[in-house]
Amino acid sequence: MSGCSSLLDQQTFGGSGRPAARLPRRPPDIHFVPTPYPVVDAMLQLAGVGPNDVVYDLGSGDGRIVIAAASTYGARGVGIELDPKLVAEATRNAQLSGVAERVTFKEGDIFEADISEATVVTLFLLSTINDRLWPKLMSELKQGTRVVSYRFPIRDWEPDKEIIVDNQEVFFWTVPAPEDR
Repeated sequence: MSGCSSLLDQQTFGGSGRPAARLPRRPPDIHFVPTPYPVVDAMLQLAGVGPNDVVYDLGSGDGRIVIAAASTYGARGVGIELDPKLVAEATRNAQLSGVAERVTFKEGDIFEADISEATVVTLFLLSTINDRLWPKLMSELKQGTRVVSYRFPIRDWEPDKEIIVDNQEVFFWTVPAPEDR
């Protein structure tokens, strides 16, 4: 048994007798800039969010989009965020808003997170990041899932609708049937 214990010690403590340092996550592709509240409202209205929806915000920052989806529209929400400090802030914000039972914030990489439960996905990312996300959106989301992006389109995906809010574009798509992707 001492061989197993020694192996466990090396894996857990790196052989030094001290706990192994947590491996750092990759740096974020962009830094957090909050979506203005009038835009949050417009995005959720454009997506037609309702009480039966599960809204995923990829790069959720302080949690304002999923919190608004829960508090205004009765939806459930999931925020995926790389920065653990923002996950903690979003969790506190949900508690203060009285929607903590309807929303979850997860520390994680948006490119690795399981988003298949989403009925609505919101984005405020750069076009290059949206373009990298497109294959994931097409492979994991069900037909009819609504995708809304503030300011940045997704290359080669013609939006179903575009609106202007505070002089900025908001793009809306509906995920097509698998044979049309």
